[in-house]
Amino acid sequence: MLITETLIAAGPWPPETDWPALASAAVAAAIAATPHAGLAARNFDLETSVRLSDDAEVQTLNRQFRHKDKPTNVLSFPMMEAVHLGSLSNSDDGEALLGDIVLAAETTLSEASAKGWTAADYVQHLIVHGTLHLLGYDHETGDHEAHQMETLERSICARLGLPDPYADGGA
Repeated sequence: MLITETLIAAGPWPPETDWPALASAAVAAAIAATPHAGLAARNFDLETSVRLSDDAEVQTLNRQFRHKDKPTNVLSFPMMEAVHLGSLSNSDDGEALLGDIVLAAETTLSEASAKGWTAADYVQHLIVHGTLHLLGYDHETGDHEAHQMETLERSICARLGLPDPYADGGA
């Protein structure tokens, strides 16, 4: 079973949105669209954490882990190497941690506004993007990998009823 734990840690996240439901749907859709879709049917819980935070925290994490001293919209922290996902089996405590996704409110909300997206739609896209990173997809290692990830994102976003995230040339 897929479990998505969502925490609003900091930042001006609009309170009218059901962030846990939105995050769960995005993570489930992303996993279902990949060769790892079978993970949802395994005999353990596959857990993903989504942390809605602010630019200050994300900048600190970005500096610490990526050596980029600036905020960004989303960061992903896989808990296991993607090559091992296919061989996952039941763990001692009945769960496996896929990883953590952290979003920066101010950057994310500003980008959503600039693109003409609702905050909820843009956040859902970023969670899809972050989940694909947890599954080993990468857009920074080469043109082929970037194209593969963007194509998958477009398909997942369409299934979720979201706009094409790359229609204007980038996320």
